[in-house]
Amino acid sequence: MTATTHPASVSFPALGTTASLLVADPDAMNAARHVLDGELAAIDAACSRFRPDSELSRVNAAGGAVFHVTALFAQALEVALHAAEVTDGVVDPTVGTAVTALGYDVTFTALRPQDVHPVRLAGPAAGWRAVEWDRAARQLRLPPGVALDLGATAKALAADRAARCAARETGCGVLVNLGGDISVAGQAPPGGWRIAIADDHAAPDTADRPTVSITEGGLATSGTTVRTWRRGGRRLHHIIDPATGDVPAPLWRTVTVAAASCVAANTAGTEAVVLGARALGRLRRAGLPARLVRVDGTVERVCGWPEDTAGGAR
Repeated sequence: MTATTHPASVSFPALGTTASLLVADPDAMNAARHVLDGELAAIDAACSRFRPDSELSRVNAAGGAVFHVTALFAQALEVALHAAEVTDGVVDPTVGTAVTALGYDVTFTALRPQDVHPVRLAGPAAGWRAVEWDRAARQLRLPPGVALDLGATAKALAADRAARCAARETGCGVLVNLGGDISVAGQAPPGGWRIAIADDHAAPDTADRPTVSITEGGLATSGTTVRTWRRGGRRLHHIIDPATGDVPAPLWRTVTVAAASCVAANTAGTEAVVLGARALGRLRRAGLPARLVRVDGTVERVCGWPEDTAGGAR
């Protein structure tokens, strides 16, 4: 996804993807960029699976011991546990072992796309209720053998935090886009922030993409076509069904959801990919506008998502 309008913008690599920042007032760019850089550095230090010195890596290596966490990690954990609760465990942070077993044990840029070795599934995730969390003391204990992966929510949380903080700091409208996880805050430009929808947020041509306009909240796309690799002849991706420890049966190529926050949108999109055909009813019951693209390219829209109209630009 890419946002399009006349405000000042900048894009750069971050968190293994592309970060984009747009501000309604060009004079606010430096201050907003400072806020975003700080949030990205903080969330990476707290929640990266690929840094041995990250808080998440140290939590996962604690071997059943009690671990005292920082305030930011506590927030990220509680967001992940809430996502698991509201999705009945469909989006669950205890899939860390399963993700590693499928071969996603290094950053995506370092991942070997082809590997002849067979996949050895880790089996069903322990489930979010296995996490022993003392909110008041900020003390966390994971049962031995359980590893967290906060990838389904941490990047979206960073987008929400950065957009809110940058808007508050600059007093103008701000859009933060972290690899298709979009959060907006402050006063939007006239007509709203125009967002071009695509399977790959980094694809250069936006002219023929369907576009939507948002003025608040978040928009997120969950997909199974960009971050993929092969193991033992199987095509794999980063979205895991906690019930099996495997990728879900392929139905949706991408799911784009609009919600009150980027975290809520990304949680619903990830849930939809795992649920498959059941996602349409789930999204309707939640009242969340969404655009779902099947692997054959056919499109479903729910809860007032508009018909496709082209015209988006970076």
